[in-house]
Amino acid sequence: MNLFVKALTVIDASYLCSKRGMVGESWILDIVLTGQLNEMSMVLDFGKVKSQIKCLVDQLVDHRLLVPLHSPMINVSDVALGYRCVDLIRENRSIHLNCPEESYCFIEAKEITTDTVTDHISKLLMGVLPDNVEGLTITLRSEQIDGAFYHYSHGLKKHDGNCQRIAHGHRSAIELIVNGQRDALREEQFARRWEDIYIASLEDKVCVKQLALSSHASCIDDESHYGFSYVAPQGKFELAIPKSEVEIIESDTTIELLANYIADEVHKSLDSNQSLSVVAYEGVGKGATAHRYPDE
Repeated sequence: MNLFVKALTVIDASYLCSKRGMVGESWILDIVLTGQLNEMSMVLDFGKVKSQIKCLVDQLVDHRLLVPLHSPMINVSDVALGYRCVDLIRENRSIHLNCPEESYCFIEAKEITTDTVTDHISKLLMGVLPDNVEGLTITLRSEQIDGAFYHYSHGLKKHDGNCQRIAHGHRSAIELIVNGQRDALREEQFARRWEDIYIASLEDKVCVKQLALSSHASCIDDESHYGFSYVAPQGKFELAIPKSEVEIIESDTTIELLANYIADEVHKSLDSNQSLSVVAYEGVGKGATAHRYPDE
Protein backbone atom coordinates (compact mmCIF):
# COMPACT_ATOMS: atom_id res chain seq x y z
CA MET A 1 0.00 0.00 0.00
CA ASN A 2 1.27 3.48 -0.88
CA LEU A 3 0.63 6.74 0.96
CA PHE A 4 1.65 9.96 -0.77
CA VAL A 5 1.87 13.62 0.19
CA LYS A 6 2.49 16.22 -2.49
CA ALA A 7 4.35 19.40 -1.51
CA LEU A 8 4.90 18.24 2.05
CA THR A 9 7.32 21.13 2.54
CA VAL A 10 9.59 23.53 0.68
CA ILE A 11 13.32 23.51 1.33
CA ASP A 12 14.73 27.04 1.13
CA ALA A 13 18.48 26.63 1.38
CA SER A 14 21.75 27.59 -0.27
CA TYR A 15 24.53 25.30 -1.41
CA LEU A 16 28.17 25.59 -2.39
CA CYS A 17 29.06 24.86 -6.02
CA SER A 18 32.52 24.82 -7.58
CA LYS A 19 31.24 26.65 -10.67
CA ARG A 20 28.42 28.89 -9.43
CA GLY A 21 29.64 29.71 -5.92
CA MET A 22 26.88 30.10 -3.34
CA VAL A 23 23.53 29.21 -4.88
CA GLY A 24 20.13 29.90 -3.34
CA GLU A 25 17.58 27.18 -4.01
CA SER A 26 13.95 26.28 -3.31
CA TRP A 27 12.89 22.67 -3.72
CA ILE A 28 9.38 21.33 -3.27
CA LEU A 29 9.40 17.97 -1.47
CA ASP A 30 6.97 15.16 -2.35
CA ILE A 31 6.94 11.89 -0.44
CA VAL A 32 5.57 8.37 -0.97
CA LEU A 33 5.51 5.81 1.85
CA THR A 34 5.13 2.09 1.10
CA GLY A 35 4.16 -0.43 3.72
CA GLN A 36 1.58 -2.53 5.53
CA LEU A 37 -1.50 -1.07 7.15
CA ASN A 38 -1.16 -0.56 10.89
CA GLU A 39 -3.74 -1.13 13.62
CA MET A 40 -5.56 2.04 12.46
CA SER A 41 -5.71 0.71 8.86
CA MET A 42 -3.15 3.33 7.81
CA VAL A 43 0.40 3.23 6.52
CA LEU A 44 1.03 6.32 8.62
CA ASP A 45 -1.31 8.96 9.98
CA PHE A 46 -1.14 12.19 7.92
CA GLY A 47 -0.73 14.10 11.15
CA LYS A 48 2.44 12.13 11.92
CA VAL A 49 3.73 12.64 8.38
CA LYS A 50 3.58 16.37 9.01
CA SER A 51 4.68 16.36 12.63
CA GLN A 52 7.54 13.87 12.22
CA ILE A 53 8.77 13.85 8.63
CA LYS A 54 8.19 17.49 7.74
CA CYS A 55 9.57 18.60 11.10
CA LEU A 56 12.77 16.60 10.63
CA VAL A 57 13.39 17.98 7.13
CA ASP A 58 12.69 21.52 8.29
CA GLN A 59 15.01 21.06 11.25
CA LEU A 60 17.99 19.37 9.59
CA VAL A 61 18.01 20.60 5.96
CA ASP A 62 15.83 23.67 5.47
CA HIS A 63 17.43 27.13 5.85
CA ARG A 64 20.93 25.65 6.01
CA LEU A 65 23.99 25.90 3.78
CA LEU A 66 24.37 22.56 2.02
CA VAL A 67 28.04 21.55 1.84
CA PRO A 68 29.34 18.70 -0.39
CA LEU A 69 31.83 17.07 1.99
CA HIS A 70 33.66 15.04 -0.66
CA SER A 71 34.31 17.88 -3.09
CA PRO A 72 38.08 18.44 -3.49
CA MET A 73 37.36 22.18 -3.32
CA ILE A 74 35.72 22.03 0.11
CA ASN A 75 37.55 22.30 3.43
CA VAL A 76 35.80 21.96 6.81
CA SER A 77 37.47 22.68 10.14
CA ASP A 78 36.46 23.13 13.78
CA VAL A 79 37.52 26.47 15.25
CA ALA A 80 35.53 26.77 18.49
CA LEU A 81 32.96 24.74 20.37
CA GLY A 82 29.80 24.61 18.29
CA TYR A 83 31.33 26.44 15.30
CA ARG A 84 32.81 25.33 12.00
CA CYS A 85 34.76 27.04 9.25
CA VAL A 86 33.83 26.04 5.71
CA ASP A 87 35.90 27.01 2.68
CA LEU A 88 35.00 26.70 -1.00
CA ILE A 89 38.42 27.08 -2.58
CA ARG A 90 38.23 28.55 -6.07
CA GLU A 91 41.00 30.58 -7.70
CA ASN A 92 40.27 34.28 -7.04
CA ARG A 93 36.66 33.43 -6.13
CA SER A 94 36.88 31.49 -2.87
CA ILE A 95 34.10 31.63 -0.27
CA HIS A 96 34.82 31.36 3.44
CA LEU A 97 32.47 31.02 6.42
CA ASN A 98 32.69 30.71 10.18
CA CYS A 99 29.24 29.92 11.56
CA PRO A 100 27.41 27.89 14.20
CA GLU A 101 27.44 24.22 13.25
CA GLU A 102 23.64 24.12 13.09
CA SER A 103 23.67 26.49 10.12
CA TYR A 104 25.25 23.84 7.85
CA CYS A 105 23.98 20.61 6.33
CA PHE A 106 26.88 18.35 5.35
CA ILE A 107 26.13 16.06 2.41
CA GLU A 108 28.24 12.93 1.78
CA ALA A 109 28.81 13.70 -1.91
CA LYS A 110 31.15 15.46 -4.34
CA GLU A 111 28.48 17.96 -5.37
CA ILE A 112 25.04 19.15 -4.38
CA THR A 113 22.31 17.91 -6.69
CA THR A 114 18.69 16.96 -6.20
CA ASP A 115 19.84 13.31 -6.22
CA THR A 116 22.48 13.73 -3.51
CA VAL A 117 20.15 15.80 -1.32
CA THR A 118 17.33 13.30 -1.85
CA ASP A 119 19.62 10.47 -0.79
CA HIS A 120 20.67 12.42 2.31
CA ILE A 121 17.08 13.10 3.34
CA SER A 122 16.05 9.48 2.69
CA LYS A 123 18.74 8.23 5.06
CA LEU A 124 17.66 10.71 7.72
CA LEU A 125 14.04 9.66 7.53
CA MET A 126 14.33 5.88 7.27
CA GLY A 127 15.70 5.75 10.79
CA VAL A 128 12.61 7.34 12.34
CA LEU A 129 9.76 5.66 10.45
CA PRO A 130 7.66 2.93 12.11
CA ASP A 131 8.33 -0.75 11.36
CA ASN A 132 5.32 -1.16 9.09
CA VAL A 133 6.77 1.39 6.63
CA GLU A 134 8.90 -0.64 4.25
CA GLY A 135 9.76 1.90 1.58
CA LEU A 136 10.26 5.62 1.14
CA THR A 137 10.40 7.62 -2.07
CA ILE A 138 11.30 11.29 -1.96
CA THR A 139 11.12 13.67 -4.88
CA LEU A 140 12.67 17.13 -4.87
CA ARG A 141 11.41 19.36 -7.64
CA SER A 142 11.65 22.97 -8.66
CA GLU A 143 8.60 25.16 -9.02
CA GLN A 144 7.41 25.62 -12.58
CA ILE A 145 7.87 29.35 -13.19
CA ASP A 146 6.31 31.11 -16.16
CA GLY A 147 8.87 33.83 -16.70
CA ALA A 148 12.14 35.01 -15.23
CA PHE A 149 13.62 33.89 -11.93
CA TYR A 150 16.88 34.16 -10.03
CA HIS A 151 18.76 32.40 -7.24
CA TYR A 152 19.77 34.47 -4.24
CA SER A 153 21.29 33.93 -0.79
CA HIS A 154 21.10 36.14 2.27
CA GLY A 155 20.78 36.22 6.05
CA LEU A 156 18.36 38.03 8.36
CA LYS A 157 20.16 38.72 11.62
CA LYS A 158 17.04 40.14 13.33
CA HIS A 159 15.02 36.98 12.71
CA ASP A 160 14.22 34.77 15.71
CA GLY A 161 14.13 31.62 13.59
CA ASN A 162 16.42 29.98 11.08
CA CYS A 163 16.28 32.84 8.57
CA GLN A 164 18.99 34.47 10.71
CA ARG A 165 21.56 32.09 9.19
CA ILE A 166 23.89 34.11 6.98
CA ALA A 167 23.85 31.66 4.08
CA HIS A 168 20.39 30.41 3.21
CA GLY A 169 18.52 31.21 0.02
CA HIS A 170 15.75 30.90 -2.46
CA ARG A 171 14.90 30.34 -6.13
CA SER A 172 12.49 33.14 -6.85
CA ALA A 173 10.27 34.39 -9.62
CA ILE A 174 9.99 38.07 -10.41
CA GLU A 175 7.10 39.95 -12.02
CA LEU A 176 7.45 43.53 -13.22
CA ILE A 177 4.22 45.15 -14.33
CA VAL A 178 4.65 48.41 -16.23
CA ASN A 179 1.47 50.37 -17.00
CA GLY A 180 -0.57 47.26 -16.24
CA GLN A 181 1.39 44.88 -18.48
CA ARG A 182 4.07 42.30 -17.65
CA ASP A 183 7.45 43.50 -18.88
CA ALA A 184 9.28 40.29 -19.76
CA LEU A 185 12.40 42.09 -20.95
CA ARG A 186 12.92 43.98 -17.70
CA GLU A 187 12.15 40.82 -15.72
CA GLU A 188 14.84 38.93 -17.60
CA GLN A 189 17.33 41.77 -17.18
CA PHE A 190 16.84 41.88 -13.43
CA ALA A 191 16.98 38.09 -13.16
CA ARG A 192 20.36 38.14 -14.91
CA ARG A 193 21.54 40.86 -12.52
CA TRP A 194 20.67 38.67 -9.53
CA GLU A 195 21.72 35.33 -10.98
CA ASP A 196 23.39 33.37 -8.14
CA ILE A 197 23.75 36.56 -6.07
CA TYR A 198 24.46 37.12 -2.41
CA ILE A 199 22.38 40.06 -1.16
CA ALA A 200 23.90 41.73 1.88
CA SER A 201 23.04 44.59 4.23
CA LEU A 202 25.49 47.48 4.31
CA GLU A 203 25.54 47.59 8.11
CA ASP A 204 26.90 44.03 8.24
CA LYS A 205 29.93 44.85 6.06
CA VAL A 206 33.33 44.56 7.77
CA CYS A 207 36.95 44.35 6.70
CA VAL A 208 37.87 40.84 5.61
CA LYS A 209 40.83 40.73 7.99
CA GLN A 210 38.46 41.24 10.94
CA LEU A 211 36.85 37.86 10.29
CA ALA A 212 37.94 34.78 12.23
CA LEU A 213 38.22 32.46 9.23
CA SER A 214 40.37 29.42 8.51
CA SER A 215 43.92 29.64 7.18
CA HIS A 216 42.55 29.05 3.68
CA ALA A 217 41.28 32.65 3.74
CA SER A 218 44.67 34.18 4.53
CA CYS A 219 45.29 35.17 0.91
CA ILE A 220 42.09 37.18 0.38
CA ASP A 221 41.65 40.89 1.07
CA ASP A 222 39.23 43.78 0.69
CA GLU A 223 40.17 44.24 -2.96
CA SER A 224 38.71 40.92 -4.03
CA HIS A 225 36.20 40.07 -1.31
CA TYR A 226 33.50 41.57 0.87
CA GLY A 227 33.38 40.59 4.50
CA PHE A 228 30.13 40.36 6.46
CA SER A 229 29.57 39.62 10.13
CA TYR A 230 26.75 39.81 12.65
CA VAL A 231 25.57 38.33 15.92
CA ALA A 232 22.09 36.77 16.03
CA PRO A 233 20.27 34.61 18.59
CA GLN A 234 21.93 31.44 17.26
CA GLY A 235 25.44 32.91 17.48
CA LYS A 236 28.00 34.81 15.44
CA PHE A 237 28.02 34.51 11.68
CA GLU A 238 30.96 35.44 9.43
CA LEU A 239 31.30 35.33 5.66
CA ALA A 240 33.85 36.38 3.04
CA ILE A 241 32.62 36.22 -0.55
CA PRO A 242 33.88 37.56 -3.92
CA LYS A 243 32.71 41.08 -4.71
CA SER A 244 31.53 39.97 -8.15
CA GLU A 245 28.92 37.71 -6.52
CA VAL A 246 27.42 40.27 -4.14
CA GLU A 247 24.94 43.13 -4.19
CA ILE A 248 24.90 45.33 -1.08
CA ILE A 249 21.77 47.23 -0.12
CA GLU A 250 21.33 49.82 2.61
CA SER A 251 18.46 48.02 4.36
CA ASP A 252 17.81 44.56 5.74
CA THR A 253 17.17 41.88 3.14
CA THR A 254 13.61 40.87 4.06
CA ILE A 255 11.42 40.19 1.05
CA GLU A 256 9.40 43.33 1.80
CA LEU A 257 12.51 45.50 1.58
CA LEU A 258 13.85 43.61 -1.43
CA ALA A 259 10.60 44.28 -3.29
CA ASN A 260 10.96 47.93 -2.45
CA TYR A 261 14.61 47.94 -3.56
CA ILE A 262 13.72 46.28 -6.88
CA ALA A 263 11.01 48.89 -7.42
CA ASP A 264 13.49 51.73 -6.83
CA GLU A 265 16.04 50.19 -9.20
CA VAL A 266 13.59 49.42 -12.02
CA HIS A 267 11.82 52.76 -11.61
CA LYS A 268 15.03 54.51 -12.71
CA SER A 269 14.58 53.10 -16.22
CA LEU A 270 10.95 54.21 -16.63
CA ASP A 271 9.48 57.37 -18.09
CA SER A 272 7.87 59.78 -15.65
CA ASN A 273 4.38 58.83 -16.83
CA GLN A 274 4.79 55.08 -16.29
CA SER A 275 3.55 53.08 -13.31
CA LEU A 276 5.30 50.04 -11.88
CA SER A 277 4.23 47.10 -9.74
CA VAL A 278 6.82 44.63 -8.46
CA VAL A 279 5.85 41.12 -7.36
CA ALA A 280 8.94 39.70 -5.67
CA TYR A 281 8.90 36.09 -4.51
CA GLU A 282 10.79 34.52 -1.62
CA GLY A 283 10.96 30.95 -2.80
CA VAL A 284 7.65 29.22 -3.57
CA GLY A 285 4.23 30.80 -3.15
CA LYS A 286 5.16 33.70 -0.90
CA GLY A 287 6.59 37.17 -1.33
CA ALA A 288 5.84 40.88 -1.30
CA THR A 289 4.75 43.64 -3.64
CA ALA A 290 5.84 47.22 -4.15
CA HIS A 291 4.45 49.98 -6.35
CA ARG A 292 5.67 53.15 -8.01
CA TYR A 293 3.31 55.61 -9.61
CA PRO A 294 3.77 58.26 -12.33
CA ASP A 295 5.90 61.24 -11.22
CA GLU A 296 6.71 59.53 -7.91
